[in-house]
Amino acid sequence: MIRDELWLVRNCKDTKLDGWMVEVTGVSSFVRGTDAVFYSRLDDIQVLDPRETRLVPDDSPNHRRGRLFLESVIRKTFLPQTEHGLALADGFLMDQQVHQLRPAELALSMKNPQPRILIADVVGLGKTLEIGVLLAELIRRGRGERILVVTPQHVLEQFQRELWTRFAIPLVRLDSTGIQRIQQDIPAGRNPFAYFKRAIISVDTLKSDVYAHHLEHTDWDAVVIDESHNLVNRGTKNNELARLLARKTDALVLASATPHNGRAESFAELVMMLDEAAIANPSAYSVEDLGHLYIRRTKTSAEVRDSLKGAWADRGPSQPVHVQAGERELAVFRELATRWIPGDPDQPSASRHQLVPYQLLKSFLSSHRALLETVKTRLKTLDTPQDGAREAARQAELGALLDLRNLAEQIQDEDSAKLAALVDELRTMGVGPGSDTRVVVFSERIPTLKWLAKAVPAILGFPQGADTDANKPWLAFGGAVQVMHGEATSDEEQQAIVEKFGLRDDPVRILFTGDVASEGVNLHQQCHRLIHFDLPWSLIRIEQRNGRIDRYGQEHQPQFRALILTSDVPWRTDEASGQPRTLDDRLVGENLLKREEGP
Repeated sequence: MIRDELWLVRNCKDTKLDGWMVEVTGVSSFVRGTDAVFYSRLDDIQVLDPRETRLVPDDSPNHRRGRLFLESVIRKTFLPQTEHGLALADGFLMDQQVHQLRPAELALSMKNPQPRILIADVVGLGKTLEIGVLLAELIRRGRGERILVVTPQHVLEQFQRELWTRFAIPLVRLDSTGIQRIQQDIPAGRNPFAYFKRAIISVDTLKSDVYAHHLEHTDWDAVVIDESHNLVNRGTKNNELARLLARKTDALVLASATPHNGRAESFAELVMMLDEAAIANPSAYSVEDLGHLYIRRTKTSAEVRDSLKGAWADRGPSQPVHVQAGERELAVFRELATRWIPGDPDQPSASRHQLVPYQLLKSFLSSHRALLETVKTRLKTLDTPQDGAREAARQAELGALLDLRNLAEQIQDEDSAKLAALVDELRTMGVGPGSDTRVVVFSERIPTLKWLAKAVPAILGFPQGADTDANKPWLAFGGAVQVMHGEATSDEEQQAIVEKFGLRDDPVRILFTGDVASEGVNLHQQCHRLIHFDLPWSLIRIEQRNGRIDRYGQEHQPQFRALILTSDVPWRTDEASGQPRTLDDRLVGENLLKREEGP
């Protein structure tokens, strides 16, 4: 013990003037990995001398103290790496489910020289618990001294709490708040990962340039990356970060309920992070040969069904609610079909950028408020005059945008067919003053969320209080409505909202949220109803959304609704059926819902 810190002595030499020179390496968290030299005449060096050990008899009943000491020694003694069975299966604060032990058994089996695995169970089966079991087993074997957990920002606290309360695995939280808290303890410019051997950090924070040079010089015993489907795109910072961490760790755990996006190369990218030699051709490989590297179960898998034993209510259908657009909304559809996304592929669009028309369509399928925000953003990008033909194209697009904006501005709340349909569905479900019914409403667009949170509670008759906030008008309804999105809601605020939504006595009844809540968030404690106000054009995103209430511990049958805005505006002819198609939500919405109902 020197200067109130623990050090490991590397060398010791007697000097004539300064006493003993002791060369040491830091052991305790503040000085871990730091080399230093101390002199006995300048510092108080306290050394544990084995000769001062004093043996005392154990006079406790049944040698209780001695047995406790021996038990602690046994628990601190690492298991041999040749031991492939689970040593701690019944020692965790969790309902023991057989299927939740299988990933640890597979990762520690003789098939894997390194414990590397992709946990790809569907949403709600308990991937966090499966990760906790594996990490605890690695620690028991002496292979989990240094652990790094990387998650989306909004689930940091939830993940940290689960590993601590259920598995007694403490993780230092290195989010924006955590970093500010520990900066007083870490010298400026020093590697924070040298001081904290077990940490949890968001992927957005970790991929910043601040940590890049630290990660290059840091090795880990185990790295966990949650929601790993966000890592598959080569050339992105997420992918580069994951590939770097894969090289710097012995054990690697990837977790994702949606590991396959339909492209063989994407799934191969995840597998090759676990084992670079596992796949020779990323475009053509046999999944049967990769069984030792990933595990995928659904709610209907035999071992899951037998393990759950009625602890998870069966899912109800995802019911589309067809909503016929009003006259002012049809005017916008006609404008989009005529000038922006013409039915004839040879007819030019109002924009020379291919994605702009579909961005306008997608925002309008959310709400007229979202469309106005998209138009406003696009107008800002067209501020700078161009030369020649580009200036003519710019002027043409400007004119078309202004016409589209004028049509959208004519739509009032009472003209929104989807708003009326949403209110009808909420009333049918029993949402309103004096009712305990809770509902989650998803939308991709922040302007839509803010608009709904202001308009819906007033229409449903929730009493309006004295609280006023121009940026958060929904606060005036006594906490009956909450809004969560990634633009202005910090991770602490998001966690607070999720916790409030799960409390029986909290007044919140409707949670309007964006897709920031579609990954890793538990919303099923007091809620089993979910409405998609607008549909993402991704089956993966729909599955993730539904998994917020359809998960282990759900006592009531989850119910899902999806609002499908329809129109009679002709667009193109379907090549397969020869039938005319209209420009509306049916282009993708119904097909996605049918696929989501599949196995």
